[in-house]
Amino acid sequence: MFAVIRTGGKQYKVAKDDVIAVEKLAAEPGSTVEFDEVLMLGNGADVATGAPLVAGAAVSATVVEQSRAAKIIVFKKKRRHNYRRKKGHRQYQTVLHIDEIRAAAGFAPPVEEERALAAGPAVEEEPPVAEAPVVEEGPIVAAGPPTEERPAAEEGFSNGS
Repeated sequence: MFAVIRTGGKQYKVAKDDVIAVEKLAAEPGSTVEFDEVLMLGNGADVATGAPLVAGAAVSATVVEQSRAAKIIVFKKKRRHNYRRKKGHRQYQTVLHIDEIRAAAGFAPPVEEERALAAGPAVEEEPPVAEAPVVEEGPIVAAGPPTEERPAAEEGFSNGS
């Protein structure tokens, strides 16, 4: 089962046990965070979309750590004016572990799919391979672009040497 949530002005597709990094949230490591802005829920081919939100759906996550993203370099330059500015930036972010996706009351995962997943992957037989058509042997003809024949060099004309 997956969900699409909205936080920090961005959308994230999450599933149970995913670890994601989002814009900084005011929460201590080890605390639980609830996301009520669920835009879509899905389980295989069964998908429920909201208008704009799915009513009654929520995603629960645990804060793993508060960290900073990789540094990006902001470089400005105006040529021929001796103007150069170099600045670095590291965005604050929160690392989350997705614990649970709670669906709306009317949305339930298909029971057949859960049983199939518990049984393991299905092994299918390979379809029979059709035999290649028989090619009659004959003269080999090189296929390629047609070549143009040049006229013989006439006397009186030279190539400049």
